[in-house]
Amino acid sequence: MLYQTAKTGLLIVPLLAGCSYYFDTSPDSKTATRVSERLQSQEGLPLEQLSKTPPVTVEQALPKFKEGRPKNGTMLPAAKPDIKIAAKAPPEASKKLSIAQVRALALENNLDLKIAQIDPKIAATEVSEEEAKFDSLIFAKAKYGTKNTPSQNLDVVQFTPVDPNSPLKKETDKLTAIPQKTELWDLDAGVIIPLRTGAKITISSPFEGKRQFKGVASDQYLNALRFSISQPLLRDAGIDNNVAGIRIARYEQQAVDVKTRLQAIRVLAAVERGYWGLSVAWSELDVRRQQYENAANNLSMVKKRVAEGLTAAVEINRAEIGVAERLEGLIIAETTLKLRQRQLKLMLNDPVLDLDSPTLLIPETAPTLVEYNFDREQLAQRALEGRLELLELELKLAADLTKIDYLNNQTLPMFMLDYGYASLGRDQSSFGGAFEQAASGDYSDWYVGARMEIPLTNELRKARLDRSVQQRLQRLTTLQLRELSVRREIYDALDQLSQNWQRMLAARQNVLLAGLNYDAELKQFKEGLRTMTEVLETLTRLGEAQLREVRAIGDYQVSMIDLAFATGTLLGHSRVDFSATGNL
Repeated sequence: MLYQTAKTGLLIVPLLAGCSYYFDTSPDSKTATRVSERLQSQEGLPLEQLSKTPPVTVEQALPKFKEGRPKNGTMLPAAKPDIKIAAKAPPEASKKLSIAQVRALALENNLDLKIAQIDPKIAATEVSEEEAKFDSLIFAKAKYGTKNTPSQNLDVVQFTPVDPNSPLKKETDKLTAIPQKTELWDLDAGVIIPLRTGAKITISSPFEGKRQFKGVASDQYLNALRFSISQPLLRDAGIDNNVAGIRIARYEQQAVDVKTRLQAIRVLAAVERGYWGLSVAWSELDVRRQQYENAANNLSMVKKRVAEGLTAAVEINRAEIGVAERLEGLIIAETTLKLRQRQLKLMLNDPVLDLDSPTLLIPETAPTLVEYNFDREQLAQRALEGRLELLELELKLAADLTKIDYLNNQTLPMFMLDYGYASLGRDQSSFGGAFEQAASGDYSDWYVGARMEIPLTNELRKARLDRSVQQRLQRLTTLQLRELSVRREIYDALDQLSQNWQRMLAARQNVLLAGLNYDAELKQFKEGLRTMTEVLETLTRLGEAQLREVRAIGDYQVSMIDLAFATGTLLGHSRVDFSATGNL
């Protein structure tokens, strides 16, 4: 039998197609590949492939169940009871839904999923924000001003002429600035380029202009072509340290994608549980209705027999009590059905299915009741590899490691190497002449230098590093605990699945025997050997047995969902029916 899965990949787009920058800032390639493969994989749990032996139906398992539990303590095989869900169509407007349709509606309309789908978009903006730190910056400034200054006393100076015979030799005098009106221009434009090595390059071309109108004219235009670079050699040096923020943001983005997929699985699992809960509610209503109808038929039969003188009149009161008792159970079952309907409508959020609309949802998919002989350790290992919670923790641990490496670098002293070069130009008539001279390279200046900063204690950065290390250790312990919890959930789910299978077999056997007992008691009542009270007691036991079977069937379906969820997947099918042809 081929196993077909319903895809949930439409929720999450593939992650991280690579970096368009000239330095690789993507997370660890092994982790990224694992995340991508996990998110692109289907979410179905191939039950048939994981079963060590061919699945068995309820009809096949029931004869062995009657013989008792095997001596070696192994679990009994399974079967498919002939239970009809929603056998009677309700008088109100109704809508039949298969489990595949329910899952599709949930994927399309569920509000929890819509909320969760926004998180990856927010995480993507955080990555863009980190990448934007390396965007180049174009700057420009312009300033114009005038000065109209009065005469001013300047310094007292002693002349040292070049000509030793000059009469000004060792003469002392005072300098006075004459009144002056000056126009000033200050222009500058360039680009700042941050590199992922931690360096910062600045390329600019400043212009300065000055015109004087009083006294001696002294116009001057200056230009320079400047280049400078500052490169850290210890703290903040190297590509890994400067792209750490991008890597951490991308790990976080992957973790958010994983968390969103996990939310989708949780919602779909909840929807499937709600679907089978509604199915059980319909079946319980059918049982209650049958109980009420049987009690009502018995009352009619008793009245007829009393009228014919075949039964004592007191039996009418006993029969009426039985009808009243079952009417209460029928009313409670109808209310339970309404509550389950509303719960499923809330999860589906279908615009045409208002929470209080009269439209009744009728489960169309029959329960798939077969037993699988799973390899417990294989399922546990599959869960450790497939659980998205564990993958999310692994991504956070990878981000922690990147953060620790960065903070370790931050504890180093700051040592900066600076270099600058400028080609200079000057002209007395225009900026163009100054620019041409600067472009010729005839005049220049350059410098090289170093700067260093060493904190006296460095306690702040060391404390940050120590906190990150402790957080990573805490997360590693959490990962170990979660792995143990996952293994426990797998074993618990397998035991619950086996228990509910045994309950179905026991309940089916009880229903068969209780039905025979009720028929026998009713026959003896007609022969005058039993009272109606005794007949109603057997009818009650029959109804209780039917209810236990219905609930066991629903619990078995939920156990299969829980087992798939414990492995990090979903059942992912509308219905699996193992038939002789081997087709779905």
